Amino acid sequence: MRILVAEDDHRIASTLGEALTGAGFIVEREADGEEAWFRGDTEAFDAIILDLGLPTLDGLTVLKRWRRAQRNAPVLILTARGDWRERVDGIEAGADDYLVKPFRIEELLARLRALIRRSAGFASSQVDVGDLTFDFTAMQVFREGVAIPMPPQEYRLVAFLAHRRGRAVSQLEITEHLYAQDYERDSNAVEVLVGRVRKRLGSHVIVTRRGFGYAIGEPN
Repeated sequence: MRILVAEDDHRIASTLGEALTGAGFIVEREADGEEAWFRGDTEAFDAIILDLGLPTLDGLTVLKRWRRAQRNAPVLILTARGDWRERVDGIEAGADDYLVKPFRIEELLARLRALIRRSAGFASSQVDVGDLTFDFTAMQVFREGVAIPMPPQEYRLVAFLAHRRGRAVSQLEITEHLYAQDYERDSNAVEVLVGRVRKRLGSHVIVTRRGFGYAIGEPN
């Protein structure tokens, strides 16, 4: 899962980056409002953490521009101010959740995971797909109650596909969500990754839809 952190406070941004990376997310950071708006407008993210007090272009304006352009990634707003009117303005502009600084990293991670789950149509952090159970909080995959050890990138792939259960996902979309923008990868990186997951979980877990991409199980 790929997250954009739009925060101009270097200390907070670094703390968020470390915590999100440790929680299995791919993190992209921007400290300027114009740059954050452009990246959110032109790149694919599973969620965005947006500070309202950005320089050049404030966070509320950035959010309004995204929503007018139908950029619908879940947005968690951060602010140093706790005024209820500001929270109302943010929510009405299209924010999905709100967190006032200072905050606990554990709470932010829980809220972020919940936003991503809800955007995928899941109410629970545990989702059954065939004989597998995905626990998005523990970042583990279970078969009949037994955890299956998986390297981080393999887990990111199956979790990404599980969040899009019911449809095929193209190699380009997988690439956009599983790799950082500046990460150098081979042209067949996704195929190699899919092959490793099939060996680990079984060839039936990820199916190929010729001309469309990959899916968890057989999409409807």
